[in-house]
Amino acid sequence: MTDFRDVIAEQRYEQGFADAEGEMRRVWADYSVQGNRRAILHVEADDALRGSGAAGTFMQSLADHARAQGQTLTPVCGYAVAWFRRHQDQADVVG
Repeated sequence: MTDFRDVIAEQRYEQGFADAEGEMRRVWADYSVQGNRRAILHVEADDALRGSGAAGTFMQSLADHARAQGQTLTPVCGYAVAWFRRHQDQADVVG
């Protein structure tokens, strides 16, 4: 796994994960900026990572990053909405 990063110029969070063959692949989330709030518009994992749990790990990294930065997340993407619904312990970053 590579470090979670905020690619500000592209309004995208991303994180790398090794697939089953050891090749680095990405999970990413596009966002829009609304002051100190980030609306999570779309979350996607490279096809080779689907079903591996990488997207869930990415979402935890995203929540941790938002908390550390004092940001609030507004999930718009269906996956992000569902993830936060399943992880009520992360509700402190949702607004």
